[in-house]
Amino acid sequence: MSRKTPSSKTKAVSLPIDQILIGDSLRILSELPSHSVDAVFADPPYNLQLGGELLRPDHSQVDAVDDDWDKFADFAAYDRFTHAWLKEAKRVLKPDGCLWVIGSYHNIFRVGAILQDLGYWIMNDIIWCKTNPMPNFRGKRFTNAHETLIWASPSRDAKPCFNYEAMKNLNDEKQMRSDWTLPICSGKERLRGESGSKVHPTQKPESLLYRVIMSSTKPGDVILDPFFGSGTTGAVARKMGRHFIGIERDKTYAKHALKRIQSIEVVGDASLLLTPSKREEPRIPFGIVLERGLLRPGDYLFDERERFRAKVAADATLVSSSPRVGDVRGSIHKVGALVQGLPACNGWTFWYYKSGRQLAPIDVLRQRIRAQQTGEET
Repeated sequence: MSRKTPSSKTKAVSLPIDQILIGDSLRILSELPSHSVDAVFADPPYNLQLGGELLRPDHSQVDAVDDDWDKFADFAAYDRFTHAWLKEAKRVLKPDGCLWVIGSYHNIFRVGAILQDLGYWIMNDIIWCKTNPMPNFRGKRFTNAHETLIWASPSRDAKPCFNYEAMKNLNDEKQMRSDWTLPICSGKERLRGESGSKVHPTQKPESLLYRVIMSSTKPGDVILDPFFGSGTTGAVARKMGRHFIGIERDKTYAKHALKRIQSIEVVGDASLLLTPSKREEPRIPFGIVLERGLLRPGDYLFDERERFRAKVAADATLVSSSPRVGDVRGSIHKVGALVQGLPACNGWTFWYYKSGRQLAPIDVLRQRIRAQQTGEET
């Protein structure tokens, strides 16, 4: 798949793929086509309402967020702004797209309420637990060590992408939880100007966007970021074979973001960006394992710890007997559930067969058949 080199533009024309659009986010959002993007990631102004200078114990000043773009006259003004951009974001999202928005206690509750008022359907809130948060120098509150992300779809009936297997793989074969422990942006990842100061005060870490993009988009999808800042969304999207549209009103931020993104090499092998979905794999009945001669009637199957065993029947059912449940016969799933006293069981992962002196999961046999079928089709 050919990829255009990102460029800066001042006006949105059609769908401006892999471009940073410089200007007011609300105006540019209104110019984008309806139902044209797969996902929106928004890191909007937090309306931090900071009062006075923030000093460290040594009286040095903390580099806090005090830019004009984060200042609003009152909550009503912030709510109007939030309502406006969320309404436009919903318009440009595809019916089965999704929106991510990140915030702190200053704004996320107001954002969440407006999301629901506009008809979005909230699917999860994610807690980003910071491993290295900024200390509370005044000692009058708890250290603010987390931020909240809301993951929502345009409607309750939407069917947004969720790459369950990919997220499980990232988490060492365990379901990914809704609390993500990740460091804040620092070190070489932090963009700095010629004077050594931060280019952007709220630059998000790439690890955070990696999870967002991996979980809810596919290669080739278009991700819109209406508050592009230092370009983390675009940088990670490019690394992962996705497209982006960035909107940023500050030309300095846009310049550094563009330079950052242009330095990234695109992955050449597109297959490395995909995670095969187990739900999309062809269904293999257990009986085919017998038909292919990979198991025979009379063979025994065991659980991993050899607490239970069952004999394979010619009709692909299992026969088991134990003092606890008596004599049972049924599918690999039914018998697996009965011997454990559970309502359900995935027999493919529960039952093992003897391979030499070792036990191996019967799922290995299923995967072998799938590989054979693929070879037969080609």
